[in-house]
Amino acid sequence: MVDIWWYGQACFRIKGKSACIVCDPYDPGFTGLSPLKLEADIITVSHQHQDHNATSAVKTAEGKDPFVIAGPGEYEISKVNIVGIDSFHDDSGGSARGKNTIYLINIDDVNIVHLGDLGQKKLSQEQVEQLSSCDVLLIPAGGVYTISAKEAPDIIAQIEPKIVVPMHYKVEGLKFDLESESKFLESFGKEKLAPVSKLSVSVERLPEEVEIVLLEKQ
Repeated sequence: MVDIWWYGQACFRIKGKSACIVCDPYDPGFTGLSPLKLEADIITVSHQHQDHNATSAVKTAEGKDPFVIAGPGEYEISKVNIVGIDSFHDDSGGSARGKNTIYLINIDDVNIVHLGDLGQKKLSQEQVEQLSSCDVLLIPAGGVYTISAKEAPDIIAQIEPKIVVPMHYKVEGLKFDLESESKFLESFGKEKLAPVSKLSVSVERLPEEVEIVLLEKQ
């Protein structure tokens, strides 16, 4: 069983049998969100903005610095396979906000895709092929700096995940004026969805149809 928690913006903690990963830890002063003090073996950083690269907020169980992945490539640490895939933070080839790394994380046979601050309104064929094994998709939905709630369904249709978790949207305390999760839900014909404190998933228990999961901010 793989457990996934959300901390606001694009920050998640993913725990499997042999390792724990934190994706995109944020700086509390920069974001206005609660300070982070997380434990993990691995950190992934999608890009070098302060709401995504605060690696000092995360330590291993022994109090050491975790292994940090901050760019494209293939990595294997503690029985976790991670592939970093080049993408753009905007829809103009990176000219406005530069590059972004998408991560495909294989942990306990579950394939989790963290899109980071994806700004592309459409993925390239090569990106789609690299992400075709996705079980759980963590997708930005707040617009302004990333794709918006309106554009998210097209990306989801390209990737075809089993479970979709929105991230990077307006929450209490956040200094950035992003769209709320309600617009994302509306794009799927849902008025409301009860948030859950964590998502627990295994390869044997994936839904047949695409399922939207709203995570509570920890």
